[in-house]
Amino acid sequence: MLSRKRSFTIIGSMLIVFLFVFLSGCSQKQVGQPKLRLGFFPNVTHAPALVGIDQGFFQNELGELRLETRVFSAGPELMEAMAAGEIDVAYIGPGPALTGFARGVPLQIISGASNAGAVLVADPKCDINSLQDLAGKKIAIPQYGNTQDICLRHLLVENGLKDKAKGGNVEIFQAAPADVLSLFSQNQVDAALVPEPWGAILEQKGGAKLVLDWNHIWKQGNYPTAVVIAKKDYVEKNPSIIKAFLTAHQKAVEFINQHPDERGKIVNNQLKIITNKEVPAEVLETAFRRTQATIDIDWQVLQEYADILVEAGYLKEKVDISRMRM
Repeated sequence: MLSRKRSFTIIGSMLIVFLFVFLSGCSQKQVGQPKLRLGFFPNVTHAPALVGIDQGFFQNELGELRLETRVFSAGPELMEAMAAGEIDVAYIGPGPALTGFARGVPLQIISGASNAGAVLVADPKCDINSLQDLAGKKIAIPQYGNTQDICLRHLLVENGLKDKAKGGNVEIFQAAPADVLSLFSQNQVDAALVPEPWGAILEQKGGAKLVLDWNHIWKQGNYPTAVVIAKKDYVEKNPSIIKAFLTAHQKAVEFINQHPDERGKIVNNQLKIITNKEVPAEVLETAFRRTQATIDIDWQVLQEYADILVEAGYLKEKVDISRMRM
C-alpha cells in the first residue's frame, strides 16, 4: 500500500500536469482565435473609425471576434506595420496607400472613408492671399507623399508654380500639423496645407489666414482624404469578417452625417482617450463642415493621385489601381 505522503505527491504531480495541459490548450486557443487588428489616426478625416469604436459599431458587428486597435501618426508608419503583418485593416490617406501598394504591400482598398477635410492657411504676418502669392514662400505639409502633399503639388502645377526641388520657387517643407503654429511664430514657414481639425485649430489659436477653403483645394472637395484598406490575404481568408466590418463602417459614416449635434462630442471623447486632449467644440464643428464622411470611392481620382505620385518622383512607374479593388 502506498504511503499517504507518496499518494499526495502522485496526486499533486497529476494536478500539475493537468493544469499545464489545460492552460496550454487555452493559450493555444487564444493565440489561434480570429481577430481584427485595426489601424487609424486621431483625425477628423478618420472620424468613422473614432465613432465606430466609441459607439461599439465595430464590436457589435464582429460579435465575439476580438477587435484590436492601434493609433498611428503617419501613413508610412502605418504601411510599415501592415507590411510586417501587424494590422489587418486600416484607415489611411490615399497617398500612402498607393505608395505602399506600388512598393509591394499586398493590399486592397475596400471602402471610402472621407472626402476633402483639408485647407490652405497662411501665417497672418505673411502677405499671402492667393495661390500666386506662394511664389518664393515656404509651405508646410504633414508628410512628403501624403494626401496634402499631393494636393499642394497639383495646385502648384495648375497655377504655373513649381516645387523648389524641381527648379521652381516654392519650397515644400515637411512638418507635423501640431508644430505649424510654432513654425509660424518663428517665421520658419509661411503657409500650410493641413488636414482637419488642424486647419480650424490654426485659425482659432494662431489667427491663421484661410487662403483656400476645403472646396477649393481640389475638385470642389470631391476627392478622397481617407480610405479603408485591408491586407489582400486577410480579405480572401476572412470574407465574413470584412463584411461585418464594412457594415459597421457604414453605420459610423451614417451616424456622422445624420447626427451633427452628437458627432463632435463622440470624436472628442476618443481624442481625449488617445491624446489626453480635447478640441474646442466650435473648432471641431468647423472641421466637420469641411469634411465629408463617405463610403464611396472615386477610382478615377485615385488614379490621378497615383499619376501625381509618379510626376513628383515618389513612384518610379505608373500604377494600375484597378488591381487594388476588392
